[in-house]
Amino acid sequence: MSSTSCRVLVFPSSEELGPSLARFISARAKLALASSRGRFSLGLSGGSLVSMLSQHLPTLPSLDCSKWLVGFCDERLVSFEDPESTYGLYKSQLLSKINIPETQVLAIDPALTVDEAAKDYAHKLSEAFPNEEIPAFDLLLLGMGPDGHTCSLFPEHPLLEEKQLTVAPISDSPKPPPQRVTLTLPVLNSARCIAFVSTGGSKAPVLKHVLEGGEGPAMPAARVRPSPGELLWFVDEAAAASLTRSVERPSAGAVL
Repeated sequence: MSSTSCRVLVFPSSEELGPSLARFISARAKLALASSRGRFSLGLSGGSLVSMLSQHLPTLPSLDCSKWLVGFCDERLVSFEDPESTYGLYKSQLLSKINIPETQVLAIDPALTVDEAAKDYAHKLSEAFPNEEIPAFDLLLLGMGPDGHTCSLFPEHPLLEEKQLTVAPISDSPKPPPQRVTLTLPVLNSARCIAFVSTGGSKAPVLKHVLEGGEGPAMPAARVRPSPGELLWFVDEAAAASLTRSVERPSAGAVL
């Protein structure tokens, strides 16, 4: 990935990063709502993002989510009551605290087989984005694993080459649970904006590899290059410790 292909925003810690990310999401929502689309489509990822967003988004003044459409970038095929369920965590920690209608939250059907769950979720996306062959979210929030995976797209996995499906099943995830449903690279790269969030010193080596290149094939996160959309990385100082490329260090309260 070229050093000029994205913005890298570095914050002193995840505690400072969280409020800035929340304000960024709110600003993007206002832009989308002011457009001809008249709604804001947001794709969420799990992991540490759940607690970060749940802590900071509901505290924003005058936050109105009534015209938001929320989907999930990937999901584990478990019941919503299972602590591994990304939707289940967001429902209890965030969605219950904001004014988004339940009909505007797109989730998988965990009662289906993994193949049928992927088809069902793809159908829900096609209904939500009726005029788009490939759904174009206004904003996708992505994380990155220590192996460079994002969503449920893992290194050297055949799904990295998927060109036709918008949503794919995976039954052999190297990270448990093995059965998952994930957006594919064509959907990620059709987004109007993508924001990766990566924190902690353990992410420093892989972040350097993704943003500055290295030996071997490109990691999955490095293959996320929305065109003509925007790509941003929200990282803390610990994760950015090995970077040599230019970065931005926004001041507190800065508009991003």
